[in-house]
Amino acid sequence: RGDGRAVLRSSIREFLCSEAMHALGIPSTRALALTASALPVRRETLETAAIVTRVAPSFLRFGHFEHFSHRQQHQELRQLADHFIDLHAPDCRAASEPYLALLERVARQTGALLAQWQAVGFCHGVMNTDNMSMLGLTIDYGPFGFLDGFNPGHICNHSDHQGRYAFARQPSMAFWNLHALAQALLPLIQNEGEDPEAASERALDAIEPYKQAFSDHFIALMRAKLGLLSEQTEDTALIDDWLRLLAATQVDYTIAHRRLSRFGLHDDPGALRDLFLDREAFDAWAQRYRQRLQAEASQDGPRQAAMRAVNPAVVLRNHLAEGAIRAAQAGDFSETQRLLQVLQRPFDEPTQASDAAFPPDWAQTLEVSCSS
Repeated sequence: RGDGRAVLRSSIREFLCSEAMHALGIPSTRALALTASALPVRRETLETAAIVTRVAPSFLRFGHFEHFSHRQQHQELRQLADHFIDLHAPDCRAASEPYLALLERVARQTGALLAQWQAVGFCHGVMNTDNMSMLGLTIDYGPFGFLDGFNPGHICNHSDHQGRYAFARQPSMAFWNLHALAQALLPLIQNEGEDPEAASERALDAIEPYKQAFSDHFIALMRAKLGLLSEQTEDTALIDDWLRLLAATQVDYTIAHRRLSRFGLHDDPGALRDLFLDREAFDAWAQRYRQRLQAEASQDGPRQAAMRAVNPAVVLRNHLAEGAIRAAQAGDFSETQRLLQVLQRPFDEPTQASDAAFPPDWAQTLEVSCSS
């Protein structure tokens, strides 16, 4: 019963965020153009329509394969898989079992993508299989959000009443979606005369590398965010405790990492320390962090510069998008254009300080849903 139309509000959000994600180095579909229309569209309220022209090497998703598999259209399923392999994964053709190789490839790419989402604090909001890219791209920007205060249980989608796609659940939901893709590809994986359970086990084995890919990429990204050059066994505990420290009082995720980028071995971490209500807990962690940096003879200048290059000063928080949306709905697209320029350089300190500041109190009342 949908009308097939997008509203200006959601189109601006997608236009800005897909470009913001690209600038952050996170694989994404891209926004080529945004076109507004006076055509009325009814959602929660009466709004106007728009079109985002998107570009990507492929828009194929997990759900495309489920469609043909569930309809028992196995010939079409094979055609689609072969098409994808020929265009986007030709190395899989040389494997002894190309469709298993394809499945493993998608699993690894998805693991890397989810690690980047979690490291930057990005919440997708609707991780259905039809919103999961076969190329490991961030696709279908709807009720997305970037974390303000670090709350692992944060639900960015107002329509997600059960918290299915809460921030901390995103990695497990991606793995669940890979299960669905594996199930869809079973007709191609199962050999003639092979026991179905044996084929299913081989398919599940093919997606198992997702876990290691996610873990390896996430710990590497977090080491970079903390300015750690070497790999030490205690790093996992140091990172986990840092995240627990942030979560304890929901410290602003982006600002905390940006201030951590100014941490000096011999300086008073006052601006960073001020973010934490439990100062003693922060001091205890900071002492461990300082010792870890000293153990690898870390130098403040090079480390801080490297950390500023991976810890953004600006992300597309909901209140920033809302400001651009309200102006555009009144016919002024200058804020959309200005914000686009800022988001294309997320690691630079913005000239407008409010772009990198704590969200205003009214931002707490903003809600995004599937119509967003």
